[in-house]
Amino acid sequence: MRVIAGEFKGQRLLAPKGWKVRPTSERVREAVFSTLADRIDGAVVLDLYCGTGALAIEALSRGAARATLVDRDTRPALGNIEHLGLGGRAELIRAEAGAWLARAADPPDGPRYDLVFVDAPYRLADLVALELDTHLPGVLAADGRAVVESGARHPLSVTSLERLRQRRYGAADVSIYGRAESR
Repeated sequence: MRVIAGEFKGQRLLAPKGWKVRPTSERVREAVFSTLADRIDGAVVLDLYCGTGALAIEALSRGAARATLVDRDTRPALGNIEHLGLGGRAELIRAEAGAWLARAADPPDGPRYDLVFVDAPYRLADLVALELDTHLPGVLAADGRAVVESGARHPLSVTSLERLRQRRYGAADVSIYGRAESR
């Protein structure tokens, strides 16, 4: 698995064997970032359920200003962040992503993100859907986009935001959401 484009193009990303991570495939990342091309430069990124950090790292490689990566176990992402020297642009938060999202969305003047990536374990789709519906709009910038990857057999839906695009890539369903007024 490698960074596809930008400053770190071709750099290998590590996904430790035996760890329960399912990195977003290069094919899916290429499609997502082609769609978001004009939104990446200077963006503030949130990567929930970050795993190896591949999505946030790809965004940083393509010009995002900074990224916050959240997962119960940030060690896989930490290894990649350190390997690429991104410590100054990436903040890793070791927390259950849904609980962290609820806390971050609570204060009305809390952080806002231009791009939010959500790649929860597919088996957690039903549990994650309610958390996302309730709290994702609270951290998404007014013209921001949320990219939600889930299993194609049981796609995750965020009804509190407008689905702007949906595509299937093998076993993955990828939907891009925004606020209805941000088209």
